[in-house]
Amino acid sequence: MSLNLLIAEDDRSVCEMLRLFLLQEKIEPTFVYDGHEADRLMAAQPWDLVLLDWMLPGKDGIQLCKEWRAQRNAVPIILLTARTEEQDRILGLNLGADDYVTKPFSPLELMARIHAVLRRYKAPERGLATAPDLLDDREEDGLLRYKELSVDPRSREVTAGGRKLAPLTPKEFELLHLFIRNPRQVFSREQLIEQVWGYDYLGEDRTVDVHIKRLRNKISTPDRPWIATVWGVGYKLEE
Repeated sequence: MSLNLLIAEDDRSVCEMLRLFLLQEKIEPTFVYDGHEADRLMAAQPWDLVLLDWMLPGKDGIQLCKEWRAQRNAVPIILLTARTEEQDRILGLNLGADDYVTKPFSPLELMARIHAVLRRYKAPERGLATAPDLLDDREEDGLLRYKELSVDPRSREVTAGGRKLAPLTPKEFELLHLFIRNPRQVFSREQLIEQVWGYDYLGEDRTVDVHIKRLRNKISTPDRPWIATVWGVGYKLEE
């Protein structure tokens, strides 16, 4: 498996365990041991995925995750941490992490999560870019429209009332794409996980709420949140 993998972890014993395991998978990761070096390498070259320790010296993983997402860096991020409280997991997801692995962890479980995150990033993106059934053939320009919202599946740009919105992460885009393709359907969390994350998703269904919140924050206007909550059921586009 060819994977440009950055691991930011200050526990050398964890790094050695990961190095030996990943070498068996034909993966040669790059290790850094503090947040400043992780930040430098992130800016220096593209990465396929980052394993990011929460408690790094210099800059911790939460600070780095927040800064990278503010810079619109869409690299997949898996947080590594000894914290197990639900609010910690929600904080990490709110700041843009794609998954969360608590220590101690099994290398096999971590590898499964790496594969799952990469599939969620890469396979759906290829589908959105090339599958003709995802384009609204009623629109000559290939755009999908719902009221003032306009989505371009090829460039992945979204506009609202003619105003270009901030770039969406892959999962945010796929959620909005799904809603606009099915404007009157209410989706449960389980349905959204199956449609957007895939049947092999290993995380929690609360991640749907986190991504919906971030999507709302990016596309909402003062008089229209666009994504409506149907209490006890799920989510849908606002009528």
